[in-house]
Amino acid sequence: MIKEKNKLDRRKVAQKLLKGRKDILVITGLGGTCWDITSAGDDDLNFPMWGGMGGASMVGLGLAIAQPDKKVLVVTGDGEMLMGLGSLATIAAADPENLSIIVFDNEHFGETGMQKTHTAKGTDLVKVAEAVGFRNVSVIENQESLESFDIKTHSQNGPMFCVIKISNNNPTPVLPPRDGAYLKDRFRQALLGKKSAI
Repeated sequence: MIKEKNKLDRRKVAQKLLKGRKDILVITGLGGTCWDITSAGDDDLNFPMWGGMGGASMVGLGLAIAQPDKKVLVVTGDGEMLMGLGSLATIAAADPENLSIIVFDNEHFGETGMQKTHTAKGTDLVKVAEAVGFRNVSVIENQESLESFDIKTHSQNGPMFCVIKISNNNPTPVLPPRDGAYLKDRFRQALLGKKSAI
C-alpha cells in the first residue's frame, strides 16, 4: 500500500513517543499499535492487549488509579477507540493526572480488511474527548507537531487525549509474545518485583 502524502509513518511515531521512556507503563491496543510499540523495542513494562478490542483505555485507567506515582501511556488505534468511546467519559470523570491516551488514526480498520472507520467519515475523536470532559486534548498531523509533543507526553499532567494522524500503510508485523499469562506475569514482575507473581 502506498503511503499517504503528508501523513505520519506509524513506526516512526512509535519510536519518537517511546524515546527516553524510562519507567512509563505502556498499554497497547490490538493489532497495528501493538506491533508498532513492539517495533520500537519490546519492554517488560509494555502490556499488549492483543485481541481485547475496545479495552485498552479502561485497562490504562485501572492501572493509572492503582499506580498513581507512575505515568501510564495508552497507545491504540481509531477502530479500537471507536469501540470503547464510553471509556472516555469514565476516564474524564475519574480525572487521573497520570494517564495519557494516544490514538493512531489512519481512518481504517486494519484488522478486518482496511474498511474506512467513522473518523474517515467525519467523527472527530478529539471533540468527543473534549465533550466528555478532557481538558488536555490535541491532534498531531505533521512532524513539527510531533517533535514538540514528545516532551509533553512524558512530562505534562493528564488525563491527556491526543489523536495522531498516520498513513494507512501496513508495515510488517513485529509481534510481542502471545502468551497472556506470561505477559501478565512479566508486566507485574517488572512493575512490582519478582515476588508479585507468586
